[in-house]
Amino acid sequence: MQSIEVKQLIEAELPDTQVEVEGEGCNFQLNVISDQLAALSPVKRQQQIYALLNKQIADGSIHAITMKFFSREAWASRG
Repeated sequence: MQSIEVKQLIEAELPDTQVEVEGEGCNFQLNVISDQLAALSPVKRQQQIYALLNKQIADGSIHAITMKFFSREAWASRG
């Protein structure tokens, strides 16, 4: 699976969410920028993303995911 596919899949399902994806093959690091998700608990945030990628995880297209979540303000204020 390509990083652009992961980005498109998440952004298509979560309006007002931007995803920066690094990695290739079956290992990806996600920076998820979303005020809506940033307001949720850490577990709820991850559940939202895993729910979208569950099919790809089950079929082995994705093996490992690392996620970091940012509000739009926090993302913009990063160094």
